[in-house]
Amino acid sequence: MSGKILLVEDHEEIWDFLSRRLKRRGYEVVLAHDGEAGVQQARAAQPDVILLDMNLPILDGWSTARALKAAADTRTIPIIALTAHAMSGDRDKAIQAGCDDYHPKPIDFPKLLTQIGTAIGTGE
Repeated sequence: MSGKILLVEDHEEIWDFLSRRLKRRGYEVVLAHDGEAGVQQARAAQPDVILLDMNLPILDGWSTARALKAAADTRTIPIIALTAHAMSGDRDKAIQAGCDDYHPKPIDFPKLLTQIGTAIGTGE
């Protein structure tokens, strides 16, 4: 199993942990540390799925998701929102912004792998 994942995350310990574990699973991981870079990387790398932190500098996750879904070249890339704000209504807010799925932090890696597999269409 392999695929390309764009991880848009500004916390080093999270992106470090996630990128290492995803690479061990055979994924190619592209990193961006703010929403604006995330949009640029999505256009350049054309990943199979985007893991998008919602609390980002420069351009937040909500705005990033809307920008990605508004552009023809990135519209079809599935986005999984990553957020520490697992409050009532957050999932709906993420979906309305254009995210295809939602994963509350702290990250449950086996569950996230399942969500990635579903998004890519491998149903891991």
